[in-house]
Amino acid sequence: MIKLHKLDGYIQTILLAEYTDKLLLLDGCCRADVSLIKHFITDTLQRPLTDLHLIVVTHMHPDHAGAAHKLRKITGCKIASANVKGDWYSGFGGKLMHLTDLLLTRWVASRKNQPQRWLWYSSKLSPDYKLNNNENLPGFDDWQAIETQGHTDRDLSLHHLPSNKIYIADLIVTTKKGFFPPFPIFYPERYRSSLKKIAKLNAKSIILAHGGEVELTPQDFEQVLAKAPTKPMTVWRSIKTKLKLSIK
Repeated sequence: MIKLHKLDGYIQTILLAEYTDKLLLLDGCCRADVSLIKHFITDTLQRPLTDLHLIVVTHMHPDHAGAAHKLRKITGCKIASANVKGDWYSGFGGKLMHLTDLLLTRWVASRKNQPQRWLWYSSKLSPDYKLNNNENLPGFDDWQAIETQGHTDRDLSLHHLPSNKIYIADLIVTTKKGFFPPFPIFYPERYRSSLKKIAKLNAKSIILAHGGEVELTPQDFEQVLAKAPTKPMTVWRSIKTKLKLSIK
């Protein structure tokens, strides 16, 4: 790898790994990020769009899957995701959750003073490759996929073996007050196991989708574990809780 480029995306950090003969996009980004990625490849790197060989979709939220299909159509690249059966946004409830996640993305964008952009993307991903735990990325043997479920049922982290740096997507988020679990968390037990799995790897640094590259101590992981919920923490559960409190 020549360099791991970090770009300011619509609401998240975009990570593009550059090699002499190919490019790897570590996540599927927002639909609003397509133009930024295109111009960075062609204008800044001065390379053809066809040099983008692979996109990894770490999970199906709008800022991690939104640009994948469009970029594949433009560049001819392949898409990889976790080897999990079914669609994350399946059924009627899944369609509602997809719309809710799009609205949440717009809300985050407004908090970041971003202009309103087109965010719609398919709720169903059509990957070319489905990755198992500890499997190397197709065409990029220096990267390994790690199952880190909890935020959803199909979260992946990506471990760059030579540098011992790990991109953990939304496994941890950071604010001025420190490091925290993400919202939502659908599978609390899986989430705790995923945190412990990443902590044991003793990475040189951790790269967050929302917070950039950081160095986490064992104490930092313990503090996030202490803050992690023991029951699912989702939008609909939060609404139900607030409704119950308002009735009392």
